[in-house]
Amino acid sequence: MTDTERLRASALALRALHVPGRPLVLANAWDAVTARIVEEAGAPAVATTSAGLAWAQGVADGDRLERDDALAAVARITAVVRVPVSADIENGYASDAEGVGDTVRAVLAAGAVGVNIEDALYGEGAGPLRPVAEQAERVAGARGAADAAGVPLFVNARIDTFLRGAGGVEETLERAAAFLAAGADGVFVPGVTEPTTVKALVEGIDGPLNILVGPGAPSVGELAALGVARISAGSSIAAAAHGLVRRAARELLDTGTYETLTGGFDHAGLNALMGRAG
Repeated sequence: MTDTERLRASALALRALHVPGRPLVLANAWDAVTARIVEEAGAPAVATTSAGLAWAQGVADGDRLERDDALAAVARITAVVRVPVSADIENGYASDAEGVGDTVRAVLAAGAVGVNIEDALYGEGAGPLRPVAEQAERVAGARGAADAAGVPLFVNARIDTFLRGAGGVEETLERAAAFLAAGADGVFVPGVTEPTTVKALVEGIDGPLNILVGPGAPSVGELAALGVARISAGSSIAAAAHGLVRRAARELLDTGTYETLTGGFDHAGLNALMGRAG
């Protein structure tokens, strides 16, 4: 089987996991070992968290990570798991649609078969969201690059209307329709978990809906009953892991005890897990 054939098969497997009412549940990873842990837990796919990945490489989240650094991390993840991998590529690590296409080609070279592309803008003086037509061109750039490579990459268009306070259901549906028409396969709307709103999005979007979850959000079962097709933990697992580091460090330095470390992976277990990688 050629590399393209392998990527194609993996991409088709990822696509098949997006079923409204029986959602793909993603415990987002940020490096090779977290990806292996997620896979070993039984996940049918692995998705990266751009925030967790950025933090692990010493930079803040929010479109600050360099494309080469991000995709090198993605390549390390795809090298150790057998399940499909979707890469969070923030705004596409590019200033225009052509550059987004270049990024997608690099994503495929890194072995991933899905991407998240967000419509938020960062930087001083920037509006909260990219104009709809401009973002649609970027989605089309991703779609065109994947199609030209012969890989049915799953393009998940992230819409930050709720997260950035830039609109509600109506604005979200307008953006979703434009991005799906441009070639997106699914729509990711972080910042909303209220059941009535989620149901309105499910009914108004002609494609799989992805919801971001964390403490206080409805359960997977509740969201599944609303018709959600993809559920992501996003950066919350990375944040929880780093919270453990802070608590353990403070306990060690302040009291000289180690109770926070109870329940962690043992050295042999992690070595065995990574020894079976790939």
